[in-house]
Amino acid sequence: MELTRYKRKEDVERKWFEVNAEGINLGRLATKVADILRGKNKADYTPNVDCGDYVVITNAEKINLTGKKWTDKNYYNYSGYQSGMRTLSAQKMMERHPEYLIMHAVKGMLPKNKISNQVITKLKIYAGAEHPHKAQEPKKLEI
Repeated sequence: MELTRYKRKEDVERKWFEVNAEGINLGRLATKVADILRGKNKADYTPNVDCGDYVVITNAEKINLTGKKWTDKNYYNYSGYQSGMRTLSAQKMMERHPEYLIMHAVKGMLPKNKISNQVITKLKIYAGAEHPHKAQEPKKLEI
């Protein structure tokens, strides 16, 4: 009988992946990226260890939303004061902070625990096609 081997954080080997978000639906991109960040695409996945890889997303401003989500999907920010709730539609949010849409979607697909705070730091999102992580030689990932 073979024993189950669990990964330790010292044994994790991290890779870098690059995703071009141009024309990809937001939800489909977020699910794939969340799995890679957590390490669920690896055979030796361990739930209590951050064993995922780094992901660089480019062209965040060219992401796709289906249906009427550009106008109907809202992002809320509450300051804590009376009348302090601000609402932005997805279209306005894309104009101001195109990276936020992807970050918000991916973060919502991660577990709500301490590991998710470590995992989300391995996600790098850029609005344009250029990024400063060329030295890590990220592999192109098709979604």
